[in-house]
Amino acid sequence: MKTTHRCPKCGSSQLIRIPDQPNRHASGNNIYTSKFTLIKKIAVIRYVCYHCGYVENWVEQQRELEELKRTFL
Repeated sequence: MKTTHRCPKCGSSQLIRIPDQPNRHASGNNIYTSKFTLIKKIAVIRYVCYHCGYVENWVEQQRELEELKRTFL
């Protein structure tokens, strides 16, 4: 959905991007790369289809993908 701008389930182009709320420490759908939850938080951005409700999660920043690779691979 992020790259095609279309829902893979229903084909709708009415998509909603739900950003992270960086000023709230434990908000959203985050991945933590540290034992300390208030630091090294990687935001997972959600894309929601307005028509059918299908949801995709994306890590949008390349530097954050690299941090995930260092931490989990």
